[in-house]
Amino acid sequence: MRALMPELPEVETTRRGIEPLVAGKVVDRVVIHNAGLRWPVPDELPEVLPGQRLNSVSRRSKYLLFHFEHGTLINHLGMTGHLRLAYSDSARRKHDHVEIMFTDGSVLRYNDSRRFGAMLWTIDDPLQHQRLVGLGPEPLSPAFNESGLFRLSRARKVAVKPFLMDARVVVGVGNIYASEALFRAGINPACQAGKISKAAYARLVNAVRTILEEAIAAGGTTIRDFLDSQGRPGYFRQELRVYGRAGLPCRTCGALIKQCRLGQRSTYYCERCQQ
Repeated sequence: MRALMPELPEVETTRRGIEPLVAGKVVDRVVIHNAGLRWPVPDELPEVLPGQRLNSVSRRSKYLLFHFEHGTLINHLGMTGHLRLAYSDSARRKHDHVEIMFTDGSVLRYNDSRRFGAMLWTIDDPLQHQRLVGLGPEPLSPAFNESGLFRLSRARKVAVKPFLMDARVVVGVGNIYASEALFRAGINPACQAGKISKAAYARLVNAVRTILEEAIAAGGTTIRDFLDSQGRPGYFRQELRVYGRAGLPCRTCGALIKQCRLGQRSTYYCERCQQ
């Protein structure tokens, strides 16, 4: 199975693992070994970060926000990126592109074999950054609700699965979790978003939240490349009901799981359980 971009649970798992290890530390120096990520790593980082304290690490959609005293480092893991904390005298690994060294001798290393990730810097409100400003609500927040989905979906002819994956509608619900949430809600992924009732959207909102919370608790889903901040895989893959199970019996009704393509993405569903 091909590599997939880390989704919200994987990013949140990384945040929860990294923040307790780095919050409160002061940067000693920054070394950029390869600036050629999806967007070039800002060349001013080695000048602006030393001496700054890292106050906290938050998440917006699939972006990690490292809040320093005088700016924010915005990190996207891309498809194969991961962060780990090590000692500065330990050997670098292949594809370690950026190192943030702290005054206590520890170092935060960003590793990304495919280099589809990003390290961006802003001194302004990070939520107004061009990569974040147009995003929809967080799926675990009260702003994500059936009323909003119902309103945005009216007259929309797009299938509900790509509608749910639209970051302007709600952030962080990627291919794996969209498939699983629609199964949990009993909604066929090919149904037009504009024809789904408000009651069905209420089921979908609850399913999205439940699936994401379960995935975060399990450390995410490892399909191929994802490892958390401690180098451990995610275990939610064992709980998948439809994703990647084409031709296998549904764990609820026994019918064979079907596969199709919606919005140029592989989609898995049970035609008996999902009407």
